Amino acid sequence: MKKTAMLVMLVLGFGCAEQTPFEEQFRSALETAQPGDVIEIPEGTFSFDRSLVMNTDAVTIRGQGLDKTVLSFKGQLAGAEGLSVSASDFTIEDLAIEDTVGDALKVNEGSNIIIRRVRTEWTNGPDVKNGAYGIYPVQTTNVLIEDNVAIAASDAGIYVGQSEQIIIRGNRTEFNVAGIEVENSVGADVYNNTTVSNTGGILVFNMPGIPKRGYGTRVFDNDVHDNNTANFAAPGTAVSGVPAGSGIMVNSNDQVEIFNNRISGNQTANILISSYFSANYAGQREVADEFDPYPELINIYDNAMSDAGNAPGMDYLVALRDAIFGPQGAFPDIIWDGIIDPNKPAKREVICVNNGDAQLLNIDAGNQFASPTLDMAAYQCVVEKLPAVVLSGDLGASAG
Repeated sequence: MKKTAMLVMLVLGFGCAEQTPFEEQFRSALETAQPGDVIEIPEGTFSFDRSLVMNTDAVTIRGQGLDKTVLSFKGQLAGAEGLSVSASDFTIEDLAIEDTVGDALKVNEGSNIIIRRVRTEWTNGPDVKNGAYGIYPVQTTNVLIEDNVAIAASDAGIYVGQSEQIIIRGNRTEFNVAGIEVENSVGADVYNNTTVSNTGGILVFNMPGIPKRGYGTRVFDNDVHDNNTANFAAPGTAVSGVPAGSGIMVNSNDQVEIFNNRISGNQTANILISSYFSANYAGQREVADEFDPYPELINIYDNAMSDAGNAPGMDYLVALRDAIFGPQGAFPDIIWDGIIDPNKPAKREVICVNNGDAQLLNIDAGNQFASPTLDMAAYQCVVEKLPAVVLSGDLGASAG
C-alpha cells in the first residue's frame, strides 16, 4: 500500500463499525511499514493491551500533539514496552504514551533518530511500579531529543545510553527519579531543558559492566530546580542510590562541562560529583580493568546557583551536614566525594570551578569523612572546553 493510501485508511478507518478498530489498523501499519512511510495518528485516546513494535527504517510516526493524540497502555497485559523500535532514520513526534507496564518508548540500535514533542507519563504519579524509562534510546547514533515531556518514570524520564552524537534540548521532566540521564555515551549536549521535582535533575553516569565508556557531555542553559521528590526507584537499581535533592549529578564520567545553568532549591546539593566507590552499587557489579571509576576533567563555570543543601536526602548526608554546619546549616552548592585515582599524576585536573563565590565541599568519603574541606585552591584550574555536538544529515539542519 502506498504511503498516501495508508494515511487515508488510518484516519478514516477510526470509528467505522464495518472496519477494523483503529488500534489494530495502527498495529498493522507499524508491522507492515515500508521505508518512507508516514504513519499519521488522529486526535484521540487509543488503548492498547500489548506492546507495539516497529522495525522498518525511514518511517515517521506522527500524532496531532502531545496532549491530543494519546496511546494509552493502562490495560497492558503483555510486552515489556509501550512502543519498541529497532530502526534507523526514524522520527516520532506529536503524541503521548501513557501508563506502560515497562518503558514507554524504546529505540534500540538505530542511527539518525528524532524524538520530538512526545509526552511519556504515568498518570498515577511517582510509584515504584511505574515503568523504568520514558524516552529510552540505547545503542544509537546521531540522536535529537527535543521539546518532549517526561513524567513519573521510576528510573529516568529521558535516558540515553551507550550512544554517540546526542542533542537533548527543550525538554521538560518532572516527578521522575532521574529527570534526564546520559549514561556510557560519547558526545552529548544537554541544554535548554527544565528539570523540576525529580529526585535528581540531570545525571551523567558511567556504569561498570558495559563495554562502552562515556565522556564528553556538556550540560548548559538548563533550569534545574527543586528536584526533591523522594526516591521511588526499585531497590538495587543504580538510581535507587540518588539522594533526593540532587540537581546535576556526575558519577565516574570524564570531560563533563557544566555551565550557564540556573540551579536552585535542590536540597542535597545543586551539583554532586562522585566516583564509582560512592555509588550504591559499588562492589555489587563486576568492574573490568578498563573501567575508569573516577570522575575527571569536570569543568564547572558561570552557573547561577542558590538555595541548596538545607535538607539532604540520605541519613548519612544529614549526619555529615549536622557535623560540619550544624542542624540548621546547609551544604554548599557543590559536593564531591573526594576520591581520586592514586595512579594518576598529582596535578591532573579533577574538577575546575570558576563559578563566582560558589563553594565545593570535599567530603573525604574515601577516609570515612574524616577531613572534609572547603578549601577551593585545588579547583582554581582551567581545562580545554568541549566542542559543540553537531548532528549530521537532516538532524544537523534540525539542530540549528
